[in-house]
Amino acid sequence: MGNIFSISLSLDPIITRFSDCATGRASYICNLEDNLHALQAEVAGPKELRSDLMSRVRIAEDEQQLKRLNQVEGWLSRAETLINDADQLRLNQVEGWLSRAETLINDADQLIVQSPQHVENLCMGGCCSTHPRSSIKFGKKIAKKLQEVKDQKENGDFSEVASKPPLPPATERPSQPTVGLESNFNKVWSCLQTEQVGIIGIYGLGGVGKTTLLNFHDTTHDYHVIWAVASQDRPIERVQDQIAERIGLSNEGWKSKSLDEKAEGIFKVLCKRKFALLLDDIWEWFDLTRVGVPLPTQENGSKVIFTTRRLDVCCQMQPNMDNNIRVQCLPPGEAFKLFEEKVGSETLQMHPDICKLAEAVVEECAGLPLALITIGRAMASKKTPHEWKYAIEVLRQSTASVFPGVGKEMFPKLKFSYDYLTSERVKSCFLYCSLYPEDYSIPKEELVDCWIGEGLLDKHTNLSSARNQGLFIIGSLIYVGLLEKEGNLFVKMHNVIRDMTLWIAGESEKKFFVKSGVQLKEQPKAKKWEEVTRMLLMENQIENLTEILECPNLQTLFLRSNHLKVIINDFFNFMPMLRVLDLSRNMNLEELPVGIAKLVSLEHLNLSRTRIKKLPVELKALAKLKYLKLEKTSRLSMIPQQLISSFSKLQVLKMVGCGYRCSLVLEEMEHLKYLNVVTITFRSASELEKASRFNKFLSFTFEYVSLEDFMDSRSLNMLALANVPHLQSLSFSFCMYLEEVKIESNIIEGVGRFHSLQFVSLCYCTRLKDVSWIIFAPNLLGLFIISCQGLEEIIDEEKLDEVTKSKADGNLFSKLEVFYLKDLPEMKTIYRHALPFPQLEEIKILECPVLKKLPLNSNSAKGQRLVIGGEEGWWKDVEWEDESTRVAFLPSFKPEVEWWKDVEWEDESSRIAFLSSFKPGLF
Repeated sequence: MGNIFSISLSLDPIITRFSDCATGRASYICNLEDNLHALQAEVAGPKELRSDLMSRVRIAEDEQQLKRLNQVEGWLSRAETLINDADQLRLNQVEGWLSRAETLINDADQLIVQSPQHVENLCMGGCCSTHPRSSIKFGKKIAKKLQEVKDQKENGDFSEVASKPPLPPATERPSQPTVGLESNFNKVWSCLQTEQVGIIGIYGLGGVGKTTLLNFHDTTHDYHVIWAVASQDRPIERVQDQIAERIGLSNEGWKSKSLDEKAEGIFKVLCKRKFALLLDDIWEWFDLTRVGVPLPTQENGSKVIFTTRRLDVCCQMQPNMDNNIRVQCLPPGEAFKLFEEKVGSETLQMHPDICKLAEAVVEECAGLPLALITIGRAMASKKTPHEWKYAIEVLRQSTASVFPGVGKEMFPKLKFSYDYLTSERVKSCFLYCSLYPEDYSIPKEELVDCWIGEGLLDKHTNLSSARNQGLFIIGSLIYVGLLEKEGNLFVKMHNVIRDMTLWIAGESEKKFFVKSGVQLKEQPKAKKWEEVTRMLLMENQIENLTEILECPNLQTLFLRSNHLKVIINDFFNFMPMLRVLDLSRNMNLEELPVGIAKLVSLEHLNLSRTRIKKLPVELKALAKLKYLKLEKTSRLSMIPQQLISSFSKLQVLKMVGCGYRCSLVLEEMEHLKYLNVVTITFRSASELEKASRFNKFLSFTFEYVSLEDFMDSRSLNMLALANVPHLQSLSFSFCMYLEEVKIESNIIEGVGRFHSLQFVSLCYCTRLKDVSWIIFAPNLLGLFIISCQGLEEIIDEEKLDEVTKSKADGNLFSKLEVFYLKDLPEMKTIYRHALPFPQLEEIKILECPVLKKLPLNSNSAKGQRLVIGGEEGWWKDVEWEDESTRVAFLPSFKPEVEWWKDVEWEDESSRIAFLSSFKPGLF
């Protein structure tokens, strides 16, 4: 039995093997070696096919700008290595095949690698295996994979691998209120319709509605509209990514491309399309070609429309200003309409008084849509007049204080303009502007002088360079929309921008104390002033300064335009760092406290338009004083000897309209080494002649010279004034006996001193017949002539020689911007020939009954936006050179309302001073 049992055991493996063959499983073993060779041969085909297929896809995508079929995206996520060279537009059918081919190839390769071990296990001619279970399992895999490879080859025959992609839909943007923007929408649409216009700029203050204006693409069905927002950080790359998203280029591989590769891809797509790129919020010149955007041309019909807060950027992107659109603040009616939308009509109707109070809130927003929207939302919950009255009261001091949430929402959006300023110096200069009251017209010259006094500008330059630097900074602030230009001499800060500035100062420094124009009747009560560096109390009703303020770090103190009568001697005792003190326009202030001598750091002192009668000798202690302003101090009759000369660092001395005769200080001025800028009044020809003989007289820059009274003169030789260097403004006032101004043309023309003269005014010079001498002032910007009853003409042609006359016809008034004539009963003509007036913006002619002919012809009107003001009756009697001239200037006429007669002036000198302080559009 044992032998039989042992024999049966030795036959078990043979029986098992034959059993496998009998059930058909032996084929996996028998065909394993053949299948392996077949698999190796079959795999070579898919590899080659995959390579060919990818080449076709690349050609379709890169050269034909077609799009792979939809199934490709699933493959991309599984086979990242195959998509590095793909630009866009995937082919899912091809992709699926490639994915499966890749898997099959990898699996087959793995099986082939494992095959030697399994082949060694075969026996009996390859029909059996020493490890049957392992060989059967492996044989199954080989057979299955071989069939999949064959099937994959059959499915890899594609007639098309890509198709043309559909245009992506226009970028969706949230809808915003468009109140008041209709005219600007029309301008944008007009530019879109003009083939010659390819690039359109939209510029304006932050929050004024520029981005809203870009939401016009409902009318741009002909364009592939692409919206992109630039940023201050990596603007090129960010815009490229946004464009790629809109035109179907964005994918995982896109992120790894270089800027140049991205630009190339974008260009290949956009150069074949008619697009409208809406580029929002750029901060500097933006290189479209660097992004890959084809420049718009008439041939491609594409457009680029951008928004910016910076006028200089707008000019750089689109030099033709006719194609740039300035978005301005809303007029009162439109502003109220927008505010009403946000606050809700229900709230406005809760009480009869609320609607009127809402108008006051709207006025504080000054037409800025961002402010109207955010404050309107904040006021929507205010249902009683008491809440509205309180809001208005505090709103006039600071938006942030009454609406803390509004400040956090609105001011950061506006602060981008501040953050983008080029340096800390420019930022400090900008913050300084908030010290002036709301709606205040800030004289540029005064502002720059205060900056210098504060030490905000370069300390190592001379006065002229520092002033140029200051004017450059003002220009840059205007360009970025943080300041508004008012004529040539003034700037203004928008109310909301001012609030934002105070918010910045409060958030970052807490060093500003600003209570300007809030009707204070008393000085601020004692508190901790240690941190305060600037204190502004302008345009209030403070009468007495009787409490000592301990301000150890105070640098600027503005007390202008109050009702000051008394300043106690000890008031300035604890202000050792004070550098700028402005006491001007306190018409009740007659005496300075001797304690002002405690201000040992003072550099800038303004006493203009006060009624002080004398300067205290204690002022000699102000050893650092650089600016002393005594203009229009008509009652100042005593300045101690050697006081002016004691200011050894004095650079600017302004004494126009000062009651103290200039001849008494001229000798002391000779000893001032750094004195550069002077304004002065001469009251006689002999005084002017004496001044001209001083050694340093010709080294001064006379910004303003006033000739008053001249009771001792019937004639004046202009040579004396021609020798005054750098003369900018000149006025003749109450020279009742002056009959003639003599011209020595050869001498004056050779000297050329009047080339710097910009403003001239004549008031109450009743015997003058003409002002022909102004022909030697070719750079004149403003000319004002009032109440000169004997004046018959501006230029007497008979007084001009042939050379001078020929020059007059070409250069006379070539830069004049404003021309004002009033109360000239004998005025017959301005000049006998027509002049071009290329820069003239405004001419006012009032109470000149016999002036019937203007020096204008049809050529004078070309390209002009001239406003002609005058009485309606006078306009009807004007004699024109011909009918075409009359028609050309007809739209320019603006009937003059006689409000001027009713203006109440403090005194006659104030009225005259106001006239000489020229500002375009003032009259």
